[in-house]
Amino acid sequence: MPTIHHRTCHLCEANCGLLMTVEGREVISVKGDPDNALSRGHICPKATAIADLQNDPDRLRKPQKRVGETWEEISWDQAFTEIAEKTRAILARDGASTALYVGNPNAHNYANILTSGDLRKAIRSKAMFSASTLDQMPHQVVNLWLYGHSGLWGVPDIDRTETMIILGGNPMASNGSTWTVPDFKNRAKALKKRGGQLIVIDPRRSETAKIADKHIFIKPVGDAWFLIALLLTLDAEGWVKPGRLAAMMSGWDEAWAALRHFDAQECAARANVDLSDIRIVAARMAQGPAALYGRIGSSTQSFGTLTSWLIALANLATGQVDREGGILFTLPAVDTVEVLGAGSMGRFHSRVSGYPEVLGEFPAACLAEEIETPGEGQLKALFVLAGNPVLSSPNGRRLDKALTTLELMVSIDIYRNETARRAHYILPPAGPLEKDHYGMFLLPIAVRNFAKYSPALFETDEETLADWEILRRLAAAIEEREVSGPTPPQILDSMLQSGPYKTSLAALADNPSGIDFGALTAGMLPERLKTKDGMLGCAPPAMIADLARLQAEEVRKPDANLLLIGRRHVRSNNSWLHNVARLVKGPDRCTMLIHPVDARARNLGDGSIAEVSSRVGMIRVPVEVSDDMMQGTISIPHGWGHDLPGVSLSVAGAHAGVSINDLTDEKSLDPVSGTAALSGVPVEVRAAG
Repeated sequence: MPTIHHRTCHLCEANCGLLMTVEGREVISVKGDPDNALSRGHICPKATAIADLQNDPDRLRKPQKRVGETWEEISWDQAFTEIAEKTRAILARDGASTALYVGNPNAHNYANILTSGDLRKAIRSKAMFSASTLDQMPHQVVNLWLYGHSGLWGVPDIDRTETMIILGGNPMASNGSTWTVPDFKNRAKALKKRGGQLIVIDPRRSETAKIADKHIFIKPVGDAWFLIALLLTLDAEGWVKPGRLAAMMSGWDEAWAALRHFDAQECAARANVDLSDIRIVAARMAQGPAALYGRIGSSTQSFGTLTSWLIALANLATGQVDREGGILFTLPAVDTVEVLGAGSMGRFHSRVSGYPEVLGEFPAACLAEEIETPGEGQLKALFVLAGNPVLSSPNGRRLDKALTTLELMVSIDIYRNETARRAHYILPPAGPLEKDHYGMFLLPIAVRNFAKYSPALFETDEETLADWEILRRLAAAIEEREVSGPTPPQILDSMLQSGPYKTSLAALADNPSGIDFGALTAGMLPERLKTKDGMLGCAPPAMIADLARLQAEEVRKPDANLLLIGRRHVRSNNSWLHNVARLVKGPDRCTMLIHPVDARARNLGDGSIAEVSSRVGMIRVPVEVSDDMMQGTISIPHGWGHDLPGVSLSVAGAHAGVSINDLTDEKSLDPVSGTAALSGVPVEVRAAG
């Protein structure tokens, strides 16, 4: 008999509630859960793909060992024993020469969050790398400076705002990012219905821009210039009114003194935005309630941290922080601000280029050089946890080549993907429906205070291990000890019971659609602040210095180069959903968007093939001519490039596309946060010969 099970979709940050109809181990249907107070019945096409991932014939079921150019299945005991012996030998000979890379899917896997530290400790890795420095790290650094904790996020209160301003984000495709906001489209409709406005600032007329009341084109990497012009306009008009938070602002006058060295008109010109449009945005923010939100386009650039700080200043300047309809703070059932460390910066530095650690990590952009460069501390062993940096990090070809020189590489992954193909061992975890789920990192950035737990839908056999079991057993094998420690559900239950609502896994089990603890509330500051002096840190020295770096930046002279940006799609998520047939069917989505004027100048038309080159590489990609692009800019989506030899992804291989990160430059990053500059890359474009 078919039965209906409540699940949470773990494939993006929206955490939508699902109703899965199941018979045996077959998923018959997937629908949105109308009783889920967070997602309200909404799902996107990705949700129906969870069963496809579970049943994918390309998904690995047993440990794999590479022998020459072939792969053989081995037992778990053999895998753990051999990996442990090789790791101990490397540690005994070379000391701190091991590293851990943690990929994006781990943000959606609470059990890995709780147990990956076991492996890091066992391999004695000082060097940790992750997708954070390819994504959101600038936001977290600003959180640390401003609020005293990298995990204390301000959340746009879209359900009560009158003006929602989005800079470099596309929640119509992402369902929110560093902002858990399922059903964005209907929330935007409700905003308009109550007389509010949605304003999008982006070099592309994105899916979100197309439903906005106003779209403003902006030059890639012009965000900091735009924001300074915005702040100076607020200042000139007398609209700087922080309200009650003024009494807890440290460095406010210092920040403004540095900003006033700039000229609003010149800044607007550098952003390629009319000052009149900037004044419209300023007026809406001054009127309020309003929320200014910046996302991946604003953070993955050379001034990503500066941009994130300026966004925070603009919200503070207009009194939108800790205000209903503005930027609010959550009080989640598992309060990560209380149970996880605040974060650190600069405690130690990378071996080759001297990059400072940020939240315990080195830039993903420097992973290749740490492997390639001889000397004490040269990386000899790499453990990759659900990551694919060959496609996701800058100059992926260089990293791909570097991986071949490792003495030991272990991938914990369900696929032999573009990165795992270089491993010596692949340890495949259980399928997605064989694992439980709780949004430990994502519910603390949700638009409501909400909690939901999804138990595993299917049982596993004795030869299948969950990710956390692999991590625990591998760590124990390396340290030559027994496996120990409470299970992730036990830890989670303890966190829930000690959290602000004193709930439990049992209580969540009794409420399969989740427990709604209510709308976000204003007045959380100063109680939520974790700064040592209890003040908002408004003028971090690194940001004052970075304003000087921005001011010293030369005006880019007109040349033949175009500026490259990425793009998202609702049917994709980085590099790990392209082996699902229902998500990649239809028109080719790995194309280059280019403005008609730029296309004509290069003799390019729809369907033609362009040759795109940068300092680090060249790709050939199909062309889409579209006035959705700002002139002087092209867009290619990230996460593609599945045609590398040794990859075992049959569907993705048939829809291979090209990797944008064969063009992005590992030498170009935000020096403050170590985040790769994946946006605004200068490229030459010509018709392929």
